[in-house]
Amino acid sequence: MTQWTDRRFPLSPLRTRLRDRWPHLGETFAAGAVAAVLGLGSFALLVMVLWISSPYADNGPGGALRVAAALWLLAHGVVLVRTETLSGLPAPVGVTPLLLAAVPVWLLHRAARDVTDGEGEELAEAEAPLVDVRTAWAGVVAGYLAVAAVAALYATDGTLRPAWTWSAMHLPLTVVVAAGAGVWTAYGRPCGRLPRSVRRALDRLPSAVRQVVTAGAVDAEGRVRLGDSLRAAMAGTAVLVGGGALLVGVSLLWHGEAAQSTFHQLADGWSGRWGVLLLAVALVPNAAVWGAAYGLGPGFVLGVGHVTGPLSSTRPPALLPPFPLLAAVPRAAGGPLWWAVAAVPVVAGATVGWFVARAACEGRERGREAVWPAGRAVGAVVVAGVLCGLLLGGLAEAAGGPLGVAALARFGPVGWQVGGAAAGWTTGLGVPVALAVRAWRLRGSEARKQPKKPKKPRTGAAPVPSPTAAEPADSHRGRNAGAVPREAWDHLGPASHKARRAPGPASRGAWEDPDLRPYEALPAEDPALGPNTAWVDLELKQYEELSADDPLLSQRPKTSRPERPGPDA
Repeated sequence: MTQWTDRRFPLSPLRTRLRDRWPHLGETFAAGAVAAVLGLGSFALLVMVLWISSPYADNGPGGALRVAAALWLLAHGVVLVRTETLSGLPAPVGVTPLLLAAVPVWLLHRAARDVTDGEGEELAEAEAPLVDVRTAWAGVVAGYLAVAAVAALYATDGTLRPAWTWSAMHLPLTVVVAAGAGVWTAYGRPCGRLPRSVRRALDRLPSAVRQVVTAGAVDAEGRVRLGDSLRAAMAGTAVLVGGGALLVGVSLLWHGEAAQSTFHQLADGWSGRWGVLLLAVALVPNAAVWGAAYGLGPGFVLGVGHVTGPLSSTRPPALLPPFPLLAAVPRAAGGPLWWAVAAVPVVAGATVGWFVARAACEGRERGREAVWPAGRAVGAVVVAGVLCGLLLGGLAEAAGGPLGVAALARFGPVGWQVGGAAAGWTTGLGVPVALAVRAWRLRGSEARKQPKKPKKPRTGAAPVPSPTAAEPADSHRGRNAGAVPREAWDHLGPASHKARRAPGPASRGAWEDPDLRPYEALPAEDPALGPNTAWVDLELKQYEELSADDPLLSQRPKTSRPERPGPDA
């Protein structure tokens, strides 16, 4: 290879600067684009199957693909405009099926998380994610929005056209939030610190007030910790949505004939009815949120000026579009059956309080100091209630939207009303439940930790005299610490000797040290045996005295012990 054949063009200065400043930008951009293409492909596959099975297909495959692109944009919260109407005026369609929205959001979240973590051996060796936060987030968002812009331009010529105002607002917002959540998950869901001014203001508050305000969500270093409150809020939200789904199921069974007749009104063939059934299944999460709003009290709107809820007596409008889920709407309020829906928020509030109380008493085995104080538990319930209101309010706002103009301009629950009701129910019921469960758990733990009563001394053993006040037993620690005086041994009888030698737990006084060895419990000098007799075993001496009177024991040869030289030697 010569200089004439090797003609490598150097990279442009702009590409060089981008590569040095934003490493892995191409990989993140490709990950976002792939996530968007996968979402579009899944919607296109579903629409094409329905188009092929339909006996009255008006448009060709190009029209079906445009409908798939429009539905994919609708799943991101984009309002579509329906051009073919009976009045000839365009009508907006803004009710997003939440089940369809879960598909692109999950793909985007997973793409951002996986591209931040990295792959292969580098991930196993690295302690932190390989890609920088800004690079991963910006690359995934840019790649996803590039494909979304192409899809929006392609769907412009279809019967369902995206509204450009909503496309410019909701689509980037959804992509930014989902990608940010994926990157945040890849970094371990960290929480930042409060500003220094806020921390100084909290330090000036009394301890009880500071515990209620911070709710245990801020540690001593100012870091925000919302794990326990967030788990309680998510549990309360799940109970509310699950209770709403239960209400919808009961209402569908109650209005089964009306719901079944709507299938015949909307479609004649089986392919059309299958399409209506799939649309109803995709709207089941929306109906669950509507049921939760009904149980909380605010209810939902079925057109301008028509509110359906347990506290309102307005009947639904007669011009509702025929649909199975709309056929299950309660016709009137009142009665014991309708007031029974109040059990849904009651159970949700109790769930939030129970989760907070469980988190407050997790460290009760380590002592009372590891248990949350009552003020912190109350503050955690308040934070969980606010988070539950935000979550359910966002779901309520996403579950509704317009279905036309004039009377059909608003369908579904109002977000701020549902969020406020959820926060009020969970906070008002969660605080007493959390305090009651916390007190009950602490009461059980304190009962188990009560000290046991000391055992009574055995009958038959003579009481051992305690050390005199002139020479306390714990005054010194040495060889003869806690020794029994000789006079105490002289007054012990045979019964006491047997009780002392009997197997079993011996009754010890408070002055005895169990770590002392037997020879350390003997006196240093015995006045009866003479000086320097601390080595004499008193029990052995008593045995030898008893054996002198026994003819069988007296025949045992006695070994003489060498005398130790005295101090005069």
